[in-house]
Amino acid sequence: MALPDTLHLGSGRHFTPEFFNVDILERVRPDWVCDITKVEFGKTVDTNRFGPVEIKKSMFKRIVTHDCLEHIQDLVQAMENCRDLLCSGGIMEIGVPYWLSLGADQDPTHVRRFNEMSWIYYCEWAWYFGWPEQDRFDLLGIEFKKSAYGETLKGSMEEILRTPTAVDKMFVKMRRR
Repeated sequence: MALPDTLHLGSGRHFTPEFFNVDILERVRPDWVCDITKVEFGKTVDTNRFGPVEIKKSMFKRIVTHDCLEHIQDLVQAMENCRDLLCSGGIMEIGVPYWLSLGADQDPTHVRRFNEMSWIYYCEWAWYFGWPEQDRFDLLGIEFKKSAYGETLKGSMEEILRTPTAVDKMFVKMRRR
């Protein structure tokens, strides 16, 4: 069976057969049990569906991750590893609870909140981490999912974004240079 070109980071209970499913929790039976902050490039890992797989830089065209990044202590290292797993031009699609949502703090395992400025350090300010100009992400877009309460509000999106509990989730798309 050929290795899919999409990595599903933090697959959890949402195992997706057409993706290479990765999770830190062995009990959810991902293809690869992995802490994304501790990826060892060049190492061969045993996977549940694909047998031995050598983990290489630039091996995926796409990374999809929903409800995962808010759980990661060392997000800078995780994002660096995701960047390195993606080929040049590869796309990373992220879904996280919005910082003023009820979901941002409900889970005791969440270690951070996200807003629309959370991505700047992985894109135009990547120099801060010492990432070379050609080795960073470009932000392609951000979308927001309003809560039921947010749907009832009038006003600009900027006003709605600053209203607690009005936006549930944020969806971000970035491309690796």
